[in-house]
Amino acid sequence: MNARRVLAVARKEVLHILRDPRSLGMAVAIPVLLLFLFGYALTLDVDNVPVAVWDQSGTPESRDLASRFEGSRYFDVRFSAAGYPEIERAILDREVMAAVVIPRDFAARLAAAPPAPVQFLLDGSDANTATIALGYAEGVAQEYSRDAAARREGVAGNSGPAGLADPMEVRSRVWFNEEMESKNYIVPGLIAVIMMVIAALLTSLTVAREWEQGTMEQLISTPVTGPELIAGKLLPYFALGMLDVLLAVVMGKFLFRVPLRGSVALLFVSAGVFLVGALAMGMLFSIAARSQLLASQLAMMITFLPSFLLSGFVFAIGNMPRPIQAATHVVPARYFVSLLRGIYLKGVGLEVLAGELALLALFGGFVVLAASRKFRKKLE
Repeated sequence: MNARRVLAVARKEVLHILRDPRSLGMAVAIPVLLLFLFGYALTLDVDNVPVAVWDQSGTPESRDLASRFEGSRYFDVRFSAAGYPEIERAILDREVMAAVVIPRDFAARLAAAPPAPVQFLLDGSDANTATIALGYAEGVAQEYSRDAAARREGVAGNSGPAGLADPMEVRSRVWFNEEMESKNYIVPGLIAVIMMVIAALLTSLTVAREWEQGTMEQLISTPVTGPELIAGKLLPYFALGMLDVLLAVVMGKFLFRVPLRGSVALLFVSAGVFLVGALAMGMLFSIAARSQLLASQLAMMITFLPSFLLSGFVFAIGNMPRPIQAATHVVPARYFVSLLRGIYLKGVGLEVLAGELALLALFGGFVVLAASRKFRKKLE
């Protein structure tokens, strides 16, 4: 491979990018825009769930329980209901998503034979949010139950035999994402998905454009070989891709406040290895299609959906059916998402992430080789 010929092809591609503001805008502006929109719009946090409270007891104990929901940052008590018809209407009108129903004999049963039942009604049309809200409600109820048990214990200690205290107290501590904010989990994975899609889209137009404009014959007549042509066309987009990674890292750090605990150098080395494979995949689509429209459609369809759905970016791979779990092993974004989250949140290095980096390097080498062989067959 001749370095001068590779650089000549790269210079030609750079001139084309500079003369085409749309390509430059797609390479730089779109990743920033997508990261901004998805980073703010896509969240798994469930806060301020709107609820109604129907307190049939009207006792200090029931008011104390209701105040626990009012004081929780996870719930927003909208109004006090007067019955099931009002609760049903509020849920149907989407005024509230849940309702707390405290029975008339709540205080008496709490004092005589705990536990006292409390009803928590949920709108199950949004199953994911309902499940999370149910967990929050159970947490509020457990905290109230422990406090009530402590009060009973104190009363029993002053007036007679002591009651039975809770046999175990769980003290939880979250590692690596202490605030449990979904943006810390989403933004690193989002970088991987955006880089995969944009890189493949950029290079999917390169060779197809040469065929459509009739300049491929001129390139073929020069001493430039197929691998040199592919390497020369990849170089400018590799530089643009690394610029996008830099912008994404800066936005993640200063705009979204996502902690970056690991090695910045390892992050960029991993991104470079991943970009080589993603760019070569777009090049392969461009060589196979010979049409910019078809190549861009292939790039979008084959990169976006697998990267979004099967990389573990949003949906945990362990919860997928086993055949789908097996299919995720051929999605390169899966390994890059794992790398980014390990570097960002856990601060781990190659001693843990070497396997993922090796698989990305294997993917990149395979796709570059496939693109070279496909280009040679096209010329023949």
